[in-house]
Amino acid sequence: MSRNNHMQLRFASISENESFARVVVAAFVSQLDPTMEELTDIKTVVSEAVTNAIIHGYDNASDQEIEITAKIEGDRFFLTVEDQGKGIEDLELARQPLYTSKPELERSGMGFTIIENFMDEVDVVSEPGQGTKVVMVKQIESKKALFN
Repeated sequence: MSRNNHMQLRFASISENESFARVVVAAFVSQLDPTMEELTDIKTVVSEAVTNAIIHGYDNASDQEIEITAKIEGDRFFLTVEDQGKGIEDLELARQPLYTSKPELERSGMGFTIIENFMDEVDVVSEPGQGTKVVMVKQIESKKALFN
C-alpha cells in the first residue's frame, strides 16, 4: 500500500506552542505506525527545531510565526521547520555540539546534534536576516514489519 499525505501548520512563536506542534506532528506521523522510539525521536526533533526558532530565530518575539510542513511518501517522513527570523551567521559553528549563541539562557547547545542523531537526513538552510529552514527526513520502520 502506497501512502502519500502532507500537512502544513503555522503558529505564533511562543513557547506554549512548542508542545502543540509536537502533538500535531506526532498525530500526523502516527498513520505510518512508527515504533515508540521513532515517535519519541520525531517529537524531540520538533521540540528542538521549534525552540531554536523561538529563542534564536526570533529572540522570543511572540509576534512572529513558525511554519511546519510534513509529508509522507511511502514509509519516509519529511519534516520542515521554518522561521523568518534573524538567520544564522555561522551555520557550521551553530551545528557544533555544545555551541550556543545564548549562554545566558543556560542552553545546552545540543539542538542540532540531537536533530542530526534522531533523523536520517538533516539539511539546514539559513541566511542572516532572512530566517532558517530545517529540513529533516526519517525512514519509518513499521511495527507490523518488526513482528513478522
